[in-house]
Amino acid sequence: MSDAAATRPVFRGNRYAAAVVATVLLSVAMPAGVTAADGDAGAEATIVAAVPNPTTDGDAGEYVVVRVPAGSTANWTLGDGERVVSLPADRPASHIAVTDDPNATRRLTDAPVVSVSHLSLSNAGERLRLRRDGAVVARLDYEDAPESERLVRTDGGTAWRPVGYRPRDVHRYGPATVTGFVLPDAPSVPVETLRGARRRIFLAGYTFTSERVADALIAAERRGVAVRVLVDADPVGGRTARGARALDRLAAAGVDVRVLGGPRARFDYHHPKYAVVDDRAVVLTENWKPAGVGGKSSRGWGVVVDARPVAADLAALFRVDAGGGDAMPWRRYRRGRTFDSGAPAEGSYPSRFEPTTETAAEVRVLTAPGNAESALAGVVDGADERVDVIQPSIGRRDGPLLRATIRAAERGVEVRVLVSGAWYVAEENAALVEWLNGVATRRDLPLTARVAEPAGRYEKIHAKGVVADGVVVVGSLNWNDNAVSENREVVLAIRSEALATYFREVFAADWQGGRGVDRATWVVVGGALAALVLALVVARKTVRFGG
Repeated sequence: MSDAAATRPVFRGNRYAAAVVATVLLSVAMPAGVTAADGDAGAEATIVAAVPNPTTDGDAGEYVVVRVPAGSTANWTLGDGERVVSLPADRPASHIAVTDDPNATRRLTDAPVVSVSHLSLSNAGERLRLRRDGAVVARLDYEDAPESERLVRTDGGTAWRPVGYRPRDVHRYGPATVTGFVLPDAPSVPVETLRGARRRIFLAGYTFTSERVADALIAAERRGVAVRVLVDADPVGGRTARGARALDRLAAAGVDVRVLGGPRARFDYHHPKYAVVDDRAVVLTENWKPAGVGGKSSRGWGVVVDARPVAADLAALFRVDAGGGDAMPWRRYRRGRTFDSGAPAEGSYPSRFEPTTETAAEVRVLTAPGNAESALAGVVDGADERVDVIQPSIGRRDGPLLRATIRAAERGVEVRVLVSGAWYVAEENAALVEWLNGVATRRDLPLTARVAEPAGRYEKIHAKGVVADGVVVVGSLNWNDNAVSENREVVLAIRSEALATYFREVFAADWQGGRGVDRATWVVVGGALAALVLALVVARKTVRFGG
């Protein structure tokens, strides 16, 4: 099954169930006189975050992060409506973690820790107030604190995130040399890039079953390359025996293989598809398996960016994700586990589009959770002439990314949306296409949507891409709420007219497809099969809600 299922909301244990019912209000009300003159230039006093419910006995180490202008001589206090604690005058920094158990808190945060006489946060909810000389300057109200979660800022306001997760800013680099390619046409590009490694390979993925990629990694390890692999611990449908054998081979050869997941996972799914190879970065829409990088099934997009800063950025991200407590060594994780049998894709497709190497003016690294959704919406909002979108499926019709696409059409931009005709999404995609085309007709918008007809050139759409004027977007991000808010995703937004022309030509061919094919029977039968498979998945794993 496609990893599109990994973008559907999932409750792992009680953490996400609690997060759903959490109500958070974070606001800052700066009184007159609380300005940069009190300390750090541009600093505002605020309650940054709170961890009311750590996974420790008696909630030891619970804390509140506040920002108070450095050097301020005012009397700063933090209260919950019942008790008020004073912040010490000799604060080590403006950004501090306030706690009554500093030893336990230091194991939970890298912020400077300040000890107070008493701080007790209720898991059922609190009304926290930060005061300067008795006047409230910031407030934080929450209800039903999830276990081992930290309240953080997001694009939409605030949200509960696992302790250890930190959102990233959009990082911009350029110029850079970029090779664009598509699958199944050019499966040799990612493998040959791995084979050329001399110093390091950091490979991040959702699933891993490719024997060719495993061979390349083992060969690199044997010639002294530092090879590390990080994949999701519990992909939808379970890990196959084939995948387990591939990871066993890597671990036995000395490759550092880790899986990210478990009840305290920072992300719902570790879903990116990238590799850092020396000073190059490979970013894909496809998984490390025959159906993806093997060229045996899916229409996918990929790029190889030859730029040290981009590679360094993704290497740093990899180290953070692989270094958390929820990233377990594969050998430890697999003890006592059994794995399902699964047959790899064995399709054979013609090579129509050769790779192209171009110079990009700019490369932006986008990540989720955090900045990917708003940054991608900004790419679409910035288009003046044409926007082409290719997705396996699209979630909510009122989601920010689809809304941005419709906005583009409203200002006269030519918009095309192409979605997969694979049996497990055929019914919902047919309904989406009908709705989008209906919106375009009723409002006379230059927007058209289609369900892809592969015509023998690939099996199914799995690419997650956008071409907006001269910007190409390639990566793992599916257009739905779960992907942008709960999964680890990696996306590149690349500014290059030549690269945009290349991917638009691929899109145009896929858009044309095999016109005239009767899809009615496919949709009806596919919908029935999808319902059956979904029922089986639900029966054997955690309850999953599709949409």
